Amino acid sequence: MDASFTAEQDEIRRTLRELLQKRCGSAELRAAVATPAGHDPALWTALAQQLGLPGLALPEAYGGVGCSATELALAAEETGRFLAPSPLLATAVLAAPLVLALGTDTQRARLLPCIAAGSLTAALAVPGPALTTALTLTGPNGGEWAGGGRAGGVQARQVGDSGWRLYGQVAQVLDGHSAELLLVAAHTGGFARSRTLLFLVVGDADGLVRVRQTALDATRSQARLELRDVEAELLGADDSPNVLRELSVSGDTVATVLAAEAVGAADRALERTVHYVKQREQFGRAIGSFQAVKHRLADVYVQVQAAKSAAYYAAWAIGNGERVGGLALAQALEALRTAASEGIQLHGGIGFTWEHDAHLYFKRAAGDELLFGPVHRLRAYAAEGARLFESREVTV
Repeated sequence: MDASFTAEQDEIRRTLRELLQKRCGSAELRAAVATPAGHDPALWTALAQQLGLPGLALPEAYGGVGCSATELALAAEETGRFLAPSPLLATAVLAAPLVLALGTDTQRARLLPCIAAGSLTAALAVPGPALTTALTLTGPNGGEWAGGGRAGGVQARQVGDSGWRLYGQVAQVLDGHSAELLLVAAHTGGFARSRTLLFLVVGDADGLVRVRQTALDATRSQARLELRDVEAELLGADDSPNVLRELSVSGDTVATVLAAEAVGAADRALERTVHYVKQREQFGRAIGSFQAVKHRLADVYVQVQAAKSAAYYAAWAIGNGERVGGLALAQALEALRTAASEGIQLHGGIGFTWEHDAHLYFKRAAGDELLFGPVHRLRAYAAEGARLFESREVTV
């Protein structure tokens, strides 16, 4: 494994960081999350047109840049540093790879160039709080999470030869209230012989009700979708690859990108805390000079660096057939939670106020664990897959 980055990768990080420093400060961040969209459309346009971020990991044949998951993870690390609210995760990480893997040639040609250009945002709608199961991060993906028969979720009914209608409800859909295209997981075929498929639904479809929810982490916009006999298009063909398998395959990339994003947020939280303890004085000395404070921050630094190494390794491993994204995500979420918690504590009274940004990093840590964790389940499933706790006979 070559741990060094290429000149192009370093340039992606540098350019993106400079742009976000100018366009995503504290005031801009708070203003963006207060908008109906939950993000700044002008910033999203800049990320798309200047950096090609939505199409970073899409093939050049569809207007993308043609980079690997490593470049996408490095970009996510920078957006994580600033907690930048944008459709990047929902569109480029969750939805676009599924369109690429499952879509017909016509669907790919119609949708992917628009996604790469930033003119089309998308969201993945998985019924219930089961996104991590669907992505095979905290449990096996058997399809029960999508709902079937009496289990609720979303049901699909075929009308004629090619038309489909959806009905049901989905909660906690990332950017679901503003995405122009929805990928909805639904069951079809009846209770006894049901199967899970993905369907394309336009954001303004008749019968679709979208309500933005109040989320713990305001920088991660979520919505509840109600589908009342909504017209939909099947993603792919009836004989296309297994949907559950493709969701599982994409799960490792999703976890790796999320791990890099969490590492960026943890690194920035630690950086802000170190800067503060160097300035804040108590008993005539900067509190950063006290040994107890140094030890606490040193422990955070070690944890953040370990998480960063794990995230980088997971990005490298994707191209080498190794699935370690779940473990990297667990390490990164734990590091972010620790860095954010220590940051609030060491900022003292000001760290507990709404006016300070420290609570935003803590909410990102807690919100990500609710959506993509928790940490102990990520690790438990990874250990189960590695068969760490199976009893084995030892021959002497």
